[in-house]
Amino acid sequence: MKKKKVVLVYITAKDGEEAKRIGRILIEEGLAACGNIFPIRSIYRWEGGIQEDEEVAMFIKTKAELVDEILKKVKEVHSYEVPCIVSFPIEKGCAKFLEWIEKSTK
Repeated sequence: MKKKKVVLVYITAKDGEEAKRIGRILIEEGLAACGNIFPIRSIYRWEGGIQEDEEVAMFIKTKAELVDEILKKVKEVHSYEVPCIVSFPIEKGCAKFLEWIEKSTK
């Protein structure tokens, strides 16, 4: 079996409930193997001013080939007008964990 590239997708959400809903959708649809959710404090420029808010961030583990589908799905269900959805390649890691990501996604 040829190894597929795996990635982390970083997504921010307004709160834990939204993050859980997004994570569950991605996992149920086979787009993600797993997700981690954690609280963050964000400082950003928006509509001409500096904003500071409590948010929630998620790391989604998936295959690189599924990122476009994840982008589409998250944009459909996310409450933000401009959601943060970015992916990062995983260069190395525990081989069994990376294989599990491949087997746990479509």
